[in-house]
Amino acid sequence: MRLDAGIASVLEEYSRTKIKEWILDGHVKLDGQVVQDPAHLLTGFEFCEVEAQIPVVLTSVPEDIPLNIVYEDDDILVINKSKDLVVHPGAGNPRGTLMNALLFHYPELNKIPRAGIVHRLDKDTTGLMVVAKNLAAQTSLAEQLQVKSVTREYEAIAYGLMTKGGTVDQPIGRHPTKRTAMAVDHKNGKPAVTLYRVMEAYRNYTRLRLRLETGRTHQIRVHMSYIAHPLLGDITYGGSVRLPKNALPELAETLRAFKRQALHAVKLSLQHPATGETMTWEAPLPEDMEQLVAALQKDRDERS
Repeated sequence: MRLDAGIASVLEEYSRTKIKEWILDGHVKLDGQVVQDPAHLLTGFEFCEVEAQIPVVLTSVPEDIPLNIVYEDDDILVINKSKDLVVHPGAGNPRGTLMNALLFHYPELNKIPRAGIVHRLDKDTTGLMVVAKNLAAQTSLAEQLQVKSVTREYEAIAYGLMTKGGTVDQPIGRHPTKRTAMAVDHKNGKPAVTLYRVMEAYRNYTRLRLRLETGRTHQIRVHMSYIAHPLLGDITYGGSVRLPKNALPELAETLRAFKRQALHAVKLSLQHPATGETMTWEAPLPEDMEQLVAALQKDRDERS
């Protein structure tokens, strides 16, 4: 067995990547001698010492921000993220983020990279996210995401009348001119696959159910814009307000008041890091999307 694999089989809470770093940095000894080759073959009788230390990785200030907790145990935390909540601190958002909230409610997460966050939702996207409460859980969830065994489903309102579902299989990379945006990039983009089906059609808009097979930044928003059906309210990718002909005043008012992309992470399914049990959670549409759907339905029924 390789040295990195042998250590990983014993220290299961740490990733192979982290263990490889320790070996390369000289933190691993076999029979008292430093070995810096992760591929070094073991005989099975060596005495192995790992002398690495886990530093506190607190990079954000804890803040008392409310969390909508859907599920919690000793290993994971599932939350229903609200709109206007940024996941990670960054340029323009140093505070008031999900990470700040997690560090306040769960101070022990200051010892885990990214405070246990393993995936993200855009600031104005609502819905389900899972957070790891220990290193073993974080490693397991990261591996599940990598092998695409985590199921993530969304509901969205897209511009245009769509009559059938489909698949968008287009690579995504950084936008060539807009620093904070993404785009379909056939030359340098990473593989990205989004599946979608029609739930309900309105005049000028369609309600969709979508499933991610990959997790690229802004994936659903970029893919739907690419097929000429950008999400309602998504100014970045072309989803500006477009009223149906003779739209009801109520619909016009609702559309103009909706100041975000109409996207909600409605379902999350994964294997529990400790028990291996398949667990599934669902979150109903938030109030603003419920009002949007009701206004679209009323306009369709009264104007069709």
